Amino acid sequence: MMRKIFILFFLFTPCTIFAQKANSSHEWTADNGNGTFKNPLLWGDWPDPDVIRVGDWFYLISTSMHYVPGCPILRSKDLVNWEMAGYAVDRYDEDPRYDMKGGTLYLNGSWAATIRHHNGLFYVGFCTPYGWGTEKGNFSICTAKDVKGPWKRTIFPEFLYDPGLFFDDDGKVYVVHGQGTLYLTELASDALSVKGKAVKIWQGGIKRPQGSSAPNESYGMEGSHVYKINGYYYITNPAGGTEGWQVCLRSKNINGPYESKIIYQDESSYPNNGLHQGGMVQLKNGDWWFIIMQDRGPIGRVPHLLPVTWVDGWPILGENGKGYIIGKKPDVGKTFPITVPATSDEFNTSQLGLQWQWNHNPDNSKWSLTERKGFLRLHASYARKIKEARNTLTQRVQGPSSMGIVEMDIKGLKNGDVSGLGVFEEPYAFIGVRKEGGNATLIMVNDGKVVDSITGVLQTKIWFSAAATHTGFTVNFSYSLDGKHFIPFGNQLKMGLGLPWTANRFALFNFNTMQEHAGGYADVNWFHFSGGSQ
Repeated sequence: MMRKIFILFFLFTPCTIFAQKANSSHEWTADNGNGTFKNPLLWGDWPDPDVIRVGDWFYLISTSMHYVPGCPILRSKDLVNWEMAGYAVDRYDEDPRYDMKGGTLYLNGSWAATIRHHNGLFYVGFCTPYGWGTEKGNFSICTAKDVKGPWKRTIFPEFLYDPGLFFDDDGKVYVVHGQGTLYLTELASDALSVKGKAVKIWQGGIKRPQGSSAPNESYGMEGSHVYKINGYYYITNPAGGTEGWQVCLRSKNINGPYESKIIYQDESSYPNNGLHQGGMVQLKNGDWWFIIMQDRGPIGRVPHLLPVTWVDGWPILGENGKGYIIGKKPDVGKTFPITVPATSDEFNTSQLGLQWQWNHNPDNSKWSLTERKGFLRLHASYARKIKEARNTLTQRVQGPSSMGIVEMDIKGLKNGDVSGLGVFEEPYAFIGVRKEGGNATLIMVNDGKVVDSITGVLQTKIWFSAAATHTGFTVNFSYSLDGKHFIPFGNQLKMGLGLPWTANRFALFNFNTMQEHAGGYADVNWFHFSGGSQ
């Protein structure tokens, strides 16, 4: 649909709606404020969590695939309230496609990160498959004295899939890895190279648990994490996929033989998806807790916090191996204020907030926080569509509902520029401005198609919003000419997962569809996030 309007200032019309202020509703928090917590722990995409404690701090690391910087790390004092601490990977330099040169590398990058602390150093390991569904790739270890960095990355020629890093008390270092068949590989004492050949320690599947709706067959394990507790080596693994369960292996010898036990199985939770893949951590008082993810479709894989009860030497999760919605917070000896990872950004400092990740490696010559004080400036580079656009800046869409609002100054746009606010995945959708023939056109694009437009936009300051909900996984877009009254525009995005295992994200962008050096710039004054709670 094409409409034509000449806009000099805002005119109130019956179709106008009022914007939700960014601070009018709280972001999701697991802390109930009364000594209890609820799950999910974080209602956003923090897949494949692993967790450790160093002194009074807990650290959680997550998979981030092709987003840069990679391997996001959170920290907490009580396992319930979390804030961003940093990233283990600044960028990926091993392939020009991470720079969107000669192609793209969606779904590559960091998978199944593992974190450990040993002799004053943090260690992060992850695998990088060579494409979706392949059995080849490489493995990396990143090290740092401070979790905030700087980090040094060592890339191995070996491919250790879904690695679980482990420092034994005899000075040896191992990685347990594999999918279906599990292997044990010894590393050098500094953990920066492979020392020995892979040893097979588990082969075969785990049979469908009694009462499960899964097909009657055996299921392979992956996502290994390794612990040594009271003389036993424990390896925790998910099996059965998103509708699966959590399995534990144990042995007195790290080389096996291992026995197995299902330590969590509950398919009655939202939305008939079990909890799978995560890590275990011990408090100072001796208690054990487990952080484990649950698949929430296009919103992502969200972490849950479960207590661990030891039964006959096995770590049983939740309430007798079943779901855990509300319970008493972990006993860390103190009460800490409610904290959530950052979302909103005024762009008034010299660095981006830690909530932001670029889609692939950014071109650092094409963005700035200093060219115009108090603004994020995005210079346009050539791209045919947003999926090929460098310097697309993203952060998580969250549940149960979340809204992103942005104020943009578009007077620096040049012919061919397309700039705005989107929700990015496959399919993607965005609302923005396209400059052509010297004129600005307001457009809404859904799944690559322009579904609504208004030509002749004369105003240079404009506001966009995208409101997402986990109910039906939908997003609605709107615009404003005064920052107060927002007008719905375009149609509704039905969020999907065309990029498997990668949740939807809010996206800020500016690209040029004409030629490499023709682009102008867009100035983003701020991004405000508001979230719903229930």
